This record gives sequence, structure tokens and C-alpha cells, in this order.
Amino acid sequence: MTRPPRTLVLPPRLTASARTLRAAALRRGLRIVEATASAVPEGLDGPGWAGWPEGAGPDASSGAAGDAEAAGSSGAVGNAEAAGNSGAAGNAEAAGSAEAAGNTAGEAPSVHLHAGPSFADVVAPALGIALLEAPADWLARLPRALTRREILALPIGEAYRLRRPAFVKSPNDKGVPALVYADGSRLPGPDAVDPETVVLVSDVMTFTAEYRLHLLDGTVHAAGQYAESGRLRLGPAGGDALAFGREVLAAAGETLPSAIVVDVGRDDTGRWAVIEANAAWASGCYSADPDRALDTVLRAAGPATGLSPHDRGFVR
Repeated sequence: MTRPPRTLVLPPRLTASARTLRAAALRRGLRIVEATASAVPEGLDGPGWAGWPEGAGPDASSGAAGDAEAAGSSGAVGNAEAAGNSGAAGNAEAAGSAEAAGNTAGEAPSVHLHAGPSFADVVAPALGIALLEAPADWLARLPRALTRREILALPIGEAYRLRRPAFVKSPNDKGVPALVYADGSRLPGPDAVDPETVVLVSDVMTFTAEYRLHLLDGTVHAAGQYAESGRLRLGPAGGDALAFGREVLAAAGETLPSAIVVDVGRDDTGRWAVIEANAAWASGCYSADPDRALDTVLRAAGPATGLSPHDRGFVR
């Protein structure tokens, strides 16, 4: 008896990272379905979707680069995404292995998603997908030993009173651009953002190197460098970055869903700090192993009916 084929849903415009993950999913035997219209049709076989069966579809280059996908890093990186293999961890599955073929009676197909928050918020409920993310105040609740700076989670209406430079961002989407603001008067005003909208306000910290960690089931499942001194730089994650990731998991792993992305960095004095947490389903893989990054995406945005008791507390 075979399992129903899994489906990965993608938005109309693909970043380089999304193309890389699409290629990894096709190698694994997933069906790929891409939206081709702004409206969300009923079901995946409607006229607003284009799909390829397992193992078919256009050839996506895993070395593509140049698509901007803002991740809200506290550095100045514009998140030009590029993909490639990372030496952080071995391959999750050999390329070309098939997920499944055909349908199994009585078992519904498994539908997953990789997209930005705006698209995901519309599509996921219609397809029964549960989107996992960190709590809005997760970063603010971390011990100072892990953040190396003061971080507050508060309504943007309160942040308007800031009279000093601060790094401000939305916790889990791009509603408030992640920037260093000279003071609260420079933030988006009440005509653009509801004053009750929660934002993260942190001391400004400069990182000499930044790394993205793809966390799965309490382990650093994949990792890679994405920035150096505020500029895009792709490369493997060294042992120190992986060790700090394990330290974060040991201290705060139970406060995160089973699949999530956490960015960490090192400052010019050698101190390590957590930069932020991002939803895996909306995050680029940069230089991490795309097959292992795909593992985190599939868990982070999959059927709501398959959620573990732990993950039910982290649904967007």
C-alpha cells in the first residue's frame, strides 16, 4: 500500500529560495502546485493553479540568487537569497527518492506550503494547513545571556514614545519594516498601523557574522551563513554557530514549535546572540542543505489534522 503523494503549494512569484526548495521537493517526489492568480480558487485543481506531478516540472537551479526576501534580520542585509549545499549536516534523503505514487484509499493527501505571510494567511486555512510560528514575544522573553541586548514586545502605540535609536520590527511578518529607527516618531504612523499592533523593540546590535539555523524536533537540522558585517555572504555554518544553536535549544527549545528557523549572530567581540525567530514556511534557505531545509518547511506548514499536542500551541 502506498501513501498519497504530498503536495507543496507555492505562490505566484518565486524567490530563488523557493525555486531551490521546489527543486528539492521534485527530487523527493512531491507534487508541486503554484498559484497563477491572485485569487485563491477552491481546491488545488482550479484554474488559478498550475501544478506538476511528482518528479516532473521545470528544472529549478539550486544555485540561483538575487531574489530579495526580507527576513527581518537585525543586520542591514537585504536578503538576496541564494541556495546551495551547506556542510552543516548530511543529506536528509538521497536526491531522486520518491515520496509516493498513487493514492491510498481512506488517506487524504498531505498538503504543505512555502510562501510569505500574506499569501499563506489566505491559502492555508482554505487548504487545512496549520502554520507554525514562534510566539510574538518569544525573543523578548529569552534570557539576556542569549540576546545580549534589551528586547521589549509592546504595542507600537507605546513605541511612538521612544526618544532613542532602536531596532524595531514585527514579530512574525513584515507589517512594520525591520529597521533601525532614529526614534519613535520615525515609525509607521497610526494611519498605516493599528496602534495596538505588537512590535519588537531592541537595542541596536551590530553583527559581524549571521547564520540561519533550521530547527527540527529539538535539533539543528540544517544551517548556513547568510551575512558578514551587514552584507550578504553565503557559506557553511561553523562549529561555534551550531554549538550556540544547541545552547539556545537547551535553554528555550520547549518554547518553540517543532519546526522553526532561528537566526543567530556573532558581534565584533566574539559574543553570540539570537537575532530573531522566523517561520520556516516563510524563510529562505540561503546556503543550508535544501533537502534538510525542506524537512523543516514540510513540518512547519502541513495538515492541521496531523499536529502534535505540543505544536497546537504555536499555530499562527
